[in-house]
Amino acid sequence: MKRLSEMKKGEEGIISSVNGDTRYIGRITSIGITPGCKVKIIKNDKNRPIIVFSRDTMIALNTKESSNIEVEEVRR
Repeated sequence: MKRLSEMKKGEEGIISSVNGDTRYIGRITSIGITPGCKVKIIKNDKNRPIIVFSRDTMIALNTKESSNIEVEEVRR
């Protein structure tokens, strides 16, 4: 298992947990990032927002936000 912020472009995974305070968890889950959902990393450049594709939507998360999201990698 790794953090969303550690994943590289093209990697896929399934969200295993979202950690943080109630406000953060509420905001992240309201945009569709919930345990059990599949994500694919579209872009993860240093010092830039991470772009993920999930539930037919592109989502941008900053590195700090994405470091609180744990992902189980999907092997192809």
